[in-house]
Amino acid sequence: MRPSLLDPLFAPVTTLDGVGTKVADLLANIVPGDAAGRELRVGDLIFVLPHSLIDRRNRPGIANAPEGAIVTLEVTVGRHHPSPQGRRNVPYRVFAFDDTGEISLTFFHARAPWIEKILPEGEKVLVSGRMEWFNGRASMVHPDFIVPLSEAHTLPALEPVYPLTAGLSAKVLRRAIGQSLERLPDMPEWQDAAFLSRNGMPPFADALKRLHDPQTPEDVQPESPFWRRIAYDEFLAGQLSLALVRAKVKRLSGRPLTGDGRLERKIRAALPYTLTGAQEEAVKDIHADLGSTERMVRLLQGDVGAGKTVVALLAMARAAEAGGQSSLMAPTEILARQHAATITPLAQAAGLSVAVLTGREKGKERQRILDDIASGAVDFVIGTHALFQETVQFRDLALAVVDEQHRFGVHQRLAMTAKGNAPDMLVMTATPIPRTLVLSAFGDMDVSRLTEKPAGRQPIRTVTLPVERLPQLVDRLRKALDEGQKVYWICPLVDESEELPLMSAEDRHASLQKVFGSAVGLIHGRMKAAEKDEAMRAFKAGETRILVGTTVVEVGVDVPDATIIVIEHAERFGLAQLHQLRGRVGRGALASSCVLVYKGPLGQTATRRLEVMRETEDGFVIAEEDLKLRGEGDLLGTKQSGTPGFRVARIEAHVDLLQAARDDARLILSRDPELQTPRGEALRLLLYLFGRDEAVRLLRAG
Repeated sequence: MRPSLLDPLFAPVTTLDGVGTKVADLLANIVPGDAAGRELRVGDLIFVLPHSLIDRRNRPGIANAPEGAIVTLEVTVGRHHPSPQGRRNVPYRVFAFDDTGEISLTFFHARAPWIEKILPEGEKVLVSGRMEWFNGRASMVHPDFIVPLSEAHTLPALEPVYPLTAGLSAKVLRRAIGQSLERLPDMPEWQDAAFLSRNGMPPFADALKRLHDPQTPEDVQPESPFWRRIAYDEFLAGQLSLALVRAKVKRLSGRPLTGDGRLERKIRAALPYTLTGAQEEAVKDIHADLGSTERMVRLLQGDVGAGKTVVALLAMARAAEAGGQSSLMAPTEILARQHAATITPLAQAAGLSVAVLTGREKGKERQRILDDIASGAVDFVIGTHALFQETVQFRDLALAVVDEQHRFGVHQRLAMTAKGNAPDMLVMTATPIPRTLVLSAFGDMDVSRLTEKPAGRQPIRTVTLPVERLPQLVDRLRKALDEGQKVYWICPLVDESEELPLMSAEDRHASLQKVFGSAVGLIHGRMKAAEKDEAMRAFKAGETRILVGTTVVEVGVDVPDATIIVIEHAERFGLAQLHQLRGRVGRGALASSCVLVYKGPLGQTATRRLEVMRETEDGFVIAEEDLKLRGEGDLLGTKQSGTPGFRVARIEAHVDLLQAARDDARLILSRDPELQTPRGEALRLLLYLFGRDEAVRLLRAG
């Protein structure tokens, strides 16, 4: 159903000259965005933008060319000095000259016929490359370009530099991108003419061609009008896609979930604390959504330890009062079982039944759980991706709760929706997300934020420590253990690595066991689920007092009497991850500490990260700082998840365009909800270009 106009861009890259399956596989490693897991297309290459330029405009003449500079020289080819027979380690030299002096063009392991062909004696040529001087003699080893004067126009004055991967040459990539640009069809304009004029933005095809064939160094900066034009297109495609998903979800009109509050009151009575003001506000918003005839699609953002699970539980209680079931889906088994441990006693206090369904439940036990879910005997189902499976049938799924939403994509939200009769949806994340990224990744949702910590939570003292002072830290831990405290010790690797000289979890576990004996436990992602559960059980029960692990403990692990977390090689972690890890302590009434152990010397970004961690515990402040330090790149784990990453747009450089795109998307759909006007038809092309096929399918499905 895709318009035939776009067929040239949706052809496999192997239809390009010089691109076979091997080169296609290499190209797949550098293409940004959503290309992973599918056949690479010609159109994917047009969005591989240069990250810098090589300026070849400097033509100083041989004698005036400085050491190490990239220069372009117009020379006459003089004599050839081939490598002696049988001595390939001696280079082939071609001596050339201009009015100022002589230069040796030097080639190692070169084929003589090829050199004789491209550098015929007496011919005038342009050579471009890095200048070197040896004992007062000029040399250029393997020039980047050698072209006859008659073809001088083919030598780029400003050569774009693209991301590469092992085995892929810049020349092959440039040629493939050039062919892709030649296949760009003549497409109608989808952007508002007044907006383009006001922002000095060129047409789509002109902007792309200028980015790949820059005329000034400023052309390839993210702030250039050419880059901003393509970034705005990408934002608009994303915001239109999210708005169409939202419209689809809202069209599946929900049913009012109203209750008498009896189950909610029983759960509140069983809580050992009262809710914070932010929690009460979120519950109020959610209850208003549940009571509406429109489906709820709400994002619940809460910092580490802000109490999201209890807010979700009260929403699930409201669904149960209305006679419906609820599901809570988590990204990992550890997190699913942690939720079950928190929710089950509170649910039981209200007379509600809870089932856990992950990949671990097998055979008769699994079938019994499936039967209970299908019959309605279970009120709350807590699980992992296993809840997506076709065998899981609900009697009446009224509310679907998804935790750690950044691990799931928009289409998985729709898949969970299909499990019931248009169930309401509550999405939770403990990853504090900057407001700009909330717009880009969750624009189809209403948002509630939990900005307070529950009463009684103590601040966490954060300190930095150079790795050379580890023996002092171990001595202090001995005292802490004598006082009955528990300690997490986080390492970046599971086991020893030749590539990275870092302390691994297994090595650190062994070294700490020599000091503390059987009080040291170990947990990491390569262990079997049962082994991880046993490691956590022993730590919670106090059978082990130090738990050495990797970031598998980042999310969802709740041990209230753990008061110290040591993060080794803290300079290797991102800010958001450091904050998540720190949130494993400070969950009880005791004062807690976070020790960031680093190996110097630190770069500017790593130094700033550690400073931010010392300065604040506010996850939202940290998220904004993280965005400034490293851009939107993998803040949401886009490389590993279904969340759409950006091909061209850079949040930190183009944030002003994102809000404009959201407003434009809403205005467009308010006037043309089916995208059937001439501009709407052009916008369908835009959706296809940026991989938003699902949004177009929603339009066709009505």
